[in-house]
Amino acid sequence: MNILVTGGAGFIGSNFVRYWLETYPNDHVVVYDLLTYAGSLTSLADFDGKYTFVKGDIGNSDLVYETLKHYEINIIVNFAAESHNSLAILDPGRFFSTNVIGTQGLLDAARRVKIDRFHHVSTCEVYGDMDLETETPFDETSPYLPRTPYNASKAGGDHAVRSYHLTYGLPISVTNCANNYGRYQFPEKVIPLFTTNALDDIPLPLYASTQNRREWIHALDHCKAIDLVLRKGRDGETYHVGTGVEKSILDIADLVISTLGKDDSLKVIVPDRPSHDRRYLLNSTKIHDELGWTPEIDFASGVKDAILWYAENRTWWEPLKKRAPVVEGTSWHA
Repeated sequence: MNILVTGGAGFIGSNFVRYWLETYPNDHVVVYDLLTYAGSLTSLADFDGKYTFVKGDIGNSDLVYETLKHYEINIIVNFAAESHNSLAILDPGRFFSTNVIGTQGLLDAARRVKIDRFHHVSTCEVYGDMDLETETPFDETSPYLPRTPYNASKAGGDHAVRSYHLTYGLPISVTNCANNYGRYQFPEKVIPLFTTNALDDIPLPLYASTQNRREWIHALDHCKAIDLVLRKGRDGETYHVGTGVEKSILDIADLVISTLGKDDSLKVIVPDRPSHDRRYLLNSTKIHDELGWTPEIDFASGVKDAILWYAENRTWWEPLKKRAPVVEGTSWHA
């Protein structure tokens, strides 16, 4: 099989490429990535020669089309996205350009070549804010109520994917996932940010709403879920991919500090970002009941592995950290 992985040089995308090459070594994987600030082929360095790389924008429908035709692609897995909420507040246009218009360009190319399956990777954040006390998680029928530019741009991309299925008969599937963590995550995101800061005794910026919670899943568990959806999932369906494990920003900071043997004085409070959602939690019953998926990596061991990986791989993250376009806790006005 020939599979195109858009955003394959990013965090979840590179983990997926690594997983796919290890699991299906006879398949041909084409990584399609624009290599923006958060993309790096160093995340795939130990797989050099085992995949094909095409540098390009998903919104360049003609280039995507030529790539799909040339490599006789059967399946597209779309990880390509701008995904940092803080940057979206400062530069929302780039998020709508990539996550909505870019996705639509990718869909057009997929429709032209009559792809076997277009799988789109979405997020829990499209559903919007959740009360900290509610016992009812979001399910696949929950209404979309995004409150930030990033969330809204991802919601727009999701709607475009479903519209191409309903209007043109494009075979699609969608997964909405919880917050991912693991190796090779760009150091603007909270776990690698806190870890890399702590390693250099730089303060850990905690938003003022320290009890806001997120659901967490290891990137490799997410990759295995997508694999199952591709092999067994129903055409046109959406599946939630979560673990039920929730942690606050304070929990994360404490885990990093204790794992690295650092001092609590590194924790500092910074102002909340605008429209800061309190909580996201997914009901993942559907993928469990229909496809038999369950997460395999428990949070305690998975996050410790990630923290120690950053401690041992400074040469990977140091050059990337210098690219980060946002300093948390500074002004939210561009």
